[in-house]
Amino acid sequence: MRYTEAPARRAEILRRLEETGYVSSGQLAAEFGVSEMTIRRDVRQLQLEGRARRVTGGATLVGSIPFDERTRSGAREKREIAAACAALLPPSGTVALDAGTTVAPLADLVGPGSTVVSHSAPVISACTARDDIELIGVGGVYQRDTRSFAGPGAASAFESLSVDVAVLSVTAVDAAGLMCANMLDAEVKKRMAGSAETVIVLADHTKLARRASIRIGPLALADVLVTDAGASPELLSAVRDTGVRVVIADDEESVVV
Repeated sequence: MRYTEAPARRAEILRRLEETGYVSSGQLAAEFGVSEMTIRRDVRQLQLEGRARRVTGGATLVGSIPFDERTRSGAREKREIAAACAALLPPSGTVALDAGTTVAPLADLVGPGSTVVSHSAPVISACTARDDIELIGVGGVYQRDTRSFAGPGAASAFESLSVDVAVLSVTAVDAAGLMCANMLDAEVKKRMAGSAETVIVLADHTKLARRASIRIGPLALADVLVTDAGASPELLSAVRDTGVRVVIADDEESVVV
């Protein structure tokens, strides 16, 4: 379908943003039969209306934060959470690492002799620099906003694998379950969790009691939640009531509650 009228193009851009969280200007231009400049004008107008945010190469939904900014935000807490998670991993085994700025540091922390499976470009890049682990890279449609591969190819790849531990990132956690902002990512996370004996979810305290548009699954999808000391005691109590183990990371030690 060719979107020759600006209102129709913008409506379709918004629909795709709500579905995936990110759109590529080049891909839209090719599909719609218009120039990238035209798409950039559409995105600029959507931004002026407060309905989208321009980023390098495309657009995200309002409220979406670029990957590099997410990496810097809460960096200390994320390092602590990753370290606490690393202590839970088997000395060697098969570990699936999700995309996300909290999970990415684990690429340097998994034990020698481990096999890492990931669709995250930063994780794959970090693992290629190590000669003491095996790496299985999962491909698919590249998403710049999450620096990861997604889509049916990535989802089916995880479905065909069997891993010891899957480490998932999420956008939000509340008493109802685990959420993210991208439908393609949600499907990959579900398949990743289904391939694992144990599922560990990493979420700093800012993600607890937050809401997001796409439901991944119930809290019971996770075996362990690793968070930081800023987490709400009330919500952590609700998490424990579902049978999920909670690990609170800090500078000196990791505390199981």
